[in-house]
Amino acid sequence: MRPIRVIQNYIKYPEGSCLFQMGDTKVLCTASLSDDVPDHAKESSKGWVTAEYSMLPRATNTRSSRGKIATGGRTKEIQRLIGRSVRAVVDMSAMPELGIVLDCDVLQADGGTRTASINGAYIAMVKALRRWKKEGRLNTWPIQDYVAAVSVGIVDGKFILDLDYAHDSKAEVDFNVVMTGSGRFVELQGNAEHKPFSQGDLQKMIRLAQTGIRKILSVQKEILGDIRR
Repeated sequence: MRPIRVIQNYIKYPEGSCLFQMGDTKVLCTASLSDDVPDHAKESSKGWVTAEYSMLPRATNTRSSRGKIATGGRTKEIQRLIGRSVRAVVDMSAMPELGIVLDCDVLQADGGTRTASINGAYIAMVKALRRWKKEGRLNTWPIQDYVAAVSVGIVDGKFILDLDYAHDSKAEVDFNVVMTGSGRFVELQGNAEHKPFSQGDLQKMIRLAQTGIRKILSVQKEILGDIRR
């Protein structure tokens, strides 16, 4: 597991923000609250959480154009993953017609940007909701559990946790695991890059991911404390 560092309230204006760092991957995560929610949420008197993801042009060792980053299929896939992951631990009916937009901007990428985004976005969201509750704009607390994510894979026949770019680029198998604080899975996302893997390999990767997620959860708990309020 690479070292984790979190700087809270990293920028001034959002309701919630943090810089989440795993190894050399750094993601700025912000949570913005509004009264704007999709029609399907309004019709059922529920709130909604959505996410947007992007990277700086020089977040990697070569420059990518801003337009290419914004319109790429990978960007859209990661946005949906972040949104699904965080919504899994939010009671939407407890925040009627409240919208939360999570912005995850990668400042520096060295593998695991989507998992770091989930981990940081969750922290930013809880901090934002607490601010609204303090201001009297939230009557019922919607957060039901923690959620965290980590990558795991097989590289040169070895099981590796929290892959950096060097590992990820040559991984035989690459997995992302999202799990709640109570130990329930939100997403298992992975594939064999070079050769198929066995059920035994899958079980080993999941166990390894669980070990890493517990470490991330401990960091989140140290920052946020009791998330039931």
